[in-house]
Amino acid sequence: MTFRENFLWGGATAANQCEGAYDIDGRGLANVDLCPVGADREAIITGQKKMFDFDEDHFYPAKHSIDMYHSYKEDIALFAEMGFKVYRFSIAWTRIFPNGDEEKPNEKGLAFYDSLIDECLKHDIEPLITITHFDFPMHLVKEYGGWRNRKVVDFYQNLVTAIFTRFKGKVKYYLTFNEINVILAASFMGAGLYFEEGEDIEKTRAQAIHHELVASAYATKIAHEIDPEVKIGCMLAAGTYYPATCKPEDVFAAQQANRENYFFVDVQSRGYYPQYKLNEYERKGIMPEMCEEDEKILRENTVDFISFSYYTTRTISHDASKYDSANLMKTVDNEYLDKTEWGWQIDPLGFRTTINEIYDRYQKPLFVVENGLGAKDNPDENGYVEDDYRIDYLRDHIKAMKDAVEIDGANILGYTTWGPIDLVSAGTGEMSKRYGFIYVDRDDYGNGSLKRSKKKSFDWYKKVIASNGEDLD
Repeated sequence: MTFRENFLWGGATAANQCEGAYDIDGRGLANVDLCPVGADREAIITGQKKMFDFDEDHFYPAKHSIDMYHSYKEDIALFAEMGFKVYRFSIAWTRIFPNGDEEKPNEKGLAFYDSLIDECLKHDIEPLITITHFDFPMHLVKEYGGWRNRKVVDFYQNLVTAIFTRFKGKVKYYLTFNEINVILAASFMGAGLYFEEGEDIEKTRAQAIHHELVASAYATKIAHEIDPEVKIGCMLAAGTYYPATCKPEDVFAAQQANRENYFFVDVQSRGYYPQYKLNEYERKGIMPEMCEEDEKILRENTVDFISFSYYTTRTISHDASKYDSANLMKTVDNEYLDKTEWGWQIDPLGFRTTINEIYDRYQKPLFVVENGLGAKDNPDENGYVEDDYRIDYLRDHIKAMKDAVEIDGANILGYTTWGPIDLVSAGTGEMSKRYGFIYVDRDDYGNGSLKRSKKKSFDWYKKVIASNGEDLD
């Protein structure tokens, strides 16, 4: 068994990291707009520092990003030249409902995504839409407190109903929430949560997580009612945790860390809270409030497939003092692995391990929707980059994915690299942390022409797609 004949090769972006045009055609202010580049970013995206409006002291890269809002046709044409079978992109919630609580959607926002979808279909590219890729209306943060408020579940249902109705017959694949477990590490960016002094953070997070899980199930229900042909997936920031040593305490710590992430998919794929999580909530006194119908909604509306991002594995110790501060998600140094320029451990075999863990656990089709190398590129005068390091990274990871399919028997629908065109980094807000096959002339503080140019990896990935993953040289 090799990659299926209709394997979906492509790339993935997020609205807030590439669209720009933050205040055009009725778009409202979103949490992701207010995440600046620089020293304060981590405190803001984690919900520890309040940033509810722009100020003069910070640069906000999402405001303009790479201006894909005005260049999507040219960019999609480049994706088509590489042979993309699928393009994963996200909806900016505030383009559809600028405040989040309106009754009727913004027509200009829907029209933009209509046009983007049509452009994909014109090039025989399957659209894969992430409904919420961290974007969250700031009005809902200020007036309702983000996902901690049950009313947001209703607002989310309005959003998905508008999307599924408008794009019926044109879009087959949706993801409800991007990297839903990122709420644990970056609560403001991931779920619009800002924590007040003295607030029980764990309790607030547990409540917000429950609301997102219920909202995801409602989205699945609504999608299947509107268009039974649609497939709905969940999305996890994946990467197996290794124990730092064979010491039982480290092995147990790794198991607990893996459970903390898989809990989200346990609910979305199986339809109920696992007992280990219920026990934890009871023990800590943070059991979220649940409505009477929640159990039924979760049970009857599980996802059709499981998608995930993979960049790295993590290594964990029972000794918290050993953690590496370079990562939002806790890890200790793994002496057996090389690192990226941003301190992420490079682990192709860990990719195969992660695929097998997820497939063995859930036995549902998988979709790898993010994998890539963030690196500093040095273009020549024509914007050309000799990015052999990126080719090496992707080759090794695709080989590992191939082994997971051919040898281990994993059922994988497709693979979208992050991101096929340079865009703003979610973690750091930098443009200099580049992932693309296409170079964009823009720096960390908004300087540059925005000119697009092909890197060496552009033609390499084109060959990979044309050969359905057989030619990786």
